Amino acid sequence: MDMEEADVREPKMTHFLKDILRQPEELRRTIELLAGPNGAGRRALAAATAAVRGARHVYLTGIGSSWHAALNLSVLFHQHAHPVYLHDAAELLTFANFPQDSAMMVISRSGKSAEIVQLAGKARQAGVNVIGITNAPEGALAKEAHHAIVVPIAFDYAISVNTYTTLALATGLLASSVTGSLDSALTASLSHSFAEAGCAIPRWQEQIAKSDWLAPRSTTYFLARGSSLGSAYESRLMWEEGVKTPATAMGTGSFRHGPQEIVAKNVRFGIWIDGVKMREQDLAVARDLRKLGARGMLIGQRLPEDAGDFVFQLPPIPAEWQFLIDILPAQLVAERLAGLSGVDCDTFRLSSFIVEDQGGLLPKETGKETRSEIKARNSKREIRNSHSKKRTR
Repeated sequence: MDMEEADVREPKMTHFLKDILRQPEELRRTIELLAGPNGAGRRALAAATAAVRGARHVYLTGIGSSWHAALNLSVLFHQHAHPVYLHDAAELLTFANFPQDSAMMVISRSGKSAEIVQLAGKARQAGVNVIGITNAPEGALAKEAHHAIVVPIAFDYAISVNTYTTLALATGLLASSVTGSLDSALTASLSHSFAEAGCAIPRWQEQIAKSDWLAPRSTTYFLARGSSLGSAYESRLMWEEGVKTPATAMGTGSFRHGPQEIVAKNVRFGIWIDGVKMREQDLAVARDLRKLGARGMLIGQRLPEDAGDFVFQLPPIPAEWQFLIDILPAQLVAERLAGLSGVDCDTFRLSSFIVEDQGGLLPKETGKETRSEIKARNSKREIRNSHSKKRTR
């Protein structure tokens, strides 16, 4: 093999994995920003808290990964008897009208997605108090919201990793502030859990390397309850974006009402076990699935080691906040499975990094290159330039 060709084909760490590995530190920084004693975002959090508390009707929304974060976070509101209307941003934009005395928490990493921008405008026009939670200070959401909570981190290369969890954390801190449960003990506990999760990553990677649960092109179902439901849906999206394989996600309770008819030998299941509620019932589901020949991956705290084909033990964290770290093992599995499947988890074939219109799927129909196409073109140019320099030496 030509040396230059070997240089091009040499395996390297994916951008997806790099983004996963920096996640615990980004979560710690988000805590400091919004809840630390000298955090620059404390004032924005306080203003958003007052806006939500002062509203008669409260909406919580997002789209894509941000919608999955909203699924997790609604539990924090409902458990404290502070109900929210939970709806996908595209559905709210198209099918909803808003009453007065309303507040709307809109989660969006870029703040530029078509549905998000239009929904924020529609809500403002209706007199709704808009609270934007975003990673992008230059995005339309941050500029047009009445109150903006901005978590300015380095954007992920392709698949949403840090943008997903930091916005989930930011919105969770807002929920806790609204319900009166945010204090220094909670933030210290969360920071410790993030550090412990970071330390657990090498052990999880060893488990993944040895497990035969990972099977390219297998049928995969993700099941969860409560504050981990969004983790199941986010994992389904990672399988579709990164592994390029179909998957599905649903509540564990809902799965028992009909969909269990699909259970067959070697069907893969990822199951999140809540830290407090429905543990024995869900462990029983996992046991029965294995008796039926399915393969189970379990994620949770204090789990029996023989509860699944492989079990990810999470460090201690308050049960309603488990979603912030229980997505990490699934991210690591998705990255590894993409490699085993021979696909590039850092490249999107069809998806745009930011969807700025509402029609069609193909880039040629919108006249725009996807983010991955631009990166691929630039990467090829860099390789050609590198080879040219080698030849002239």
